[in-house]
Amino acid sequence: MLSSLFVAAALLASTEPPAAPATPAPARGSVIFIHPDGTGLGHWGLARVHQAGPDGKLAWDTLPSIAIYRPHVRDSLAPASNTGGTIHAYGVKVPLDSFGMDGTEIPLAPTGERISLMRDALRDGRSVGMVNSGHLAEPGTACFLASVPKRSMADEICRQLLEGKPNVILGGGEAYFLPKGVQGRHGVGRRADARNLVDEARAAGYAVVFTRDELAAVPPETTHLLGLFAETDTYNDRDEESLAKLGLPPYSPSAPTAAEMTEAALRVLARNPKGFFLAVEEEGTDNFSNLNNAGGLLEAMRRADATIAAAERFRRDHPDTLVLVAADSDASRPQLVAMPESSGVIVRGKPLPTNLPGDAAPLDGVGGPRTEPFVSAPDARGIQFPFAVAWASHQDGGDPVVVRAAGLNSEFARGDLDNTALYRVMHATLFGMWPEQRAAARSAR
Repeated sequence: MLSSLFVAAALLASTEPPAAPATPAPARGSVIFIHPDGTGLGHWGLARVHQAGPDGKLAWDTLPSIAIYRPHVRDSLAPASNTGGTIHAYGVKVPLDSFGMDGTEIPLAPTGERISLMRDALRDGRSVGMVNSGHLAEPGTACFLASVPKRSMADEICRQLLEGKPNVILGGGEAYFLPKGVQGRHGVGRRADARNLVDEARAAGYAVVFTRDELAAVPPETTHLLGLFAETDTYNDRDEESLAKLGLPPYSPSAPTAAEMTEAALRVLARNPKGFFLAVEEEGTDNFSNLNNAGGLLEAMRRADATIAAAERFRRDHPDTLVLVAADSDASRPQLVAMPESSGVIVRGKPLPTNLPGDAAPLDGVGGPRTEPFVSAPDARGIQFPFAVAWASHQDGGDPVVVRAAGLNSEFARGDLDNTALYRVMHATLFGMWPEQRAAARSAR
């Protein structure tokens, strides 16, 4: 068994897969891929201290398999979300500006076909779905079904999502499903082609819902579900000062959380005896980080971890399921900054300084710069600690990120992995073989 795992690890780490990998067939089952966008170790460390305390555990901490993920792309050390999404969907390196494309073509996957993992699973009779806390053209999920020259082509991306006929599509972005000027439930449509994708979805057999309550009331026999829970994103991605000025919370209180959408998606997808593939993205973790909004980030991290907890509850009742959690970059690299309160610098109830003496990095508190520090959950002794957040940039960074996994075939998500390896782990679980084995079988026919 150990030798087969070593061989599999070598295969997963390779960016140039062998023609016929000599590994035993992995177990076949379903996949829940959770993409908390932009989350590096700093994000999870902050979330743990804030939510569970320095001695506590998040749901993320309980996933037993751990790998270090190398995020570079073909022409850049630092990825973009659309590049990472494309690599996850096709299992090959692509240029930085790719969105389900490799230059002017659909990427050639390791199976030897120009087809994404989600389209491949759908063709094989699996149920498939996507959940996004942002608008549905966000690349972390949309790259699994859409291929466009530019990330900004939200109208075309949403058209391709719907015409791909996944079983579940849940997120924001109602504006990209309605013609320009047409009033929807959350705002006014923006499509320039006059197509009403909401009407088209209903005609294609989708149940269409717009609120948390409507989502909860979806009939159990539903096979195709479209949920549009905001005009664009379900969060308000602005800095702390702007949110306070406008009186806006970080997230829309009427929209379901990523965890609630995940639970609803699983109720639909799990009815297929052939299994399913669900891709989930908490996008607020990336957007609030790039805005250097620490309060928004911590709320987004809480929601990301709740999504992992929801997936794990499902997996415990369905052991033929892989739960795989990974970002594709380290967004803005937040750092927890703390010191004893006796120093007089970071003290509960006292506004933070703009930055530490001799340090140019600005400090973020509960309401932004120069506001009170955050306070941790209690440690094992019941003690709470004040802390601030410092930021490295407003960009997605190329630092390694951590992959966590549990359940079926999770032993293959360990060690040192290239970003192309996530595709292989998910493919192996969905099809019961490595993609190169399928390519060899196709060539032999």
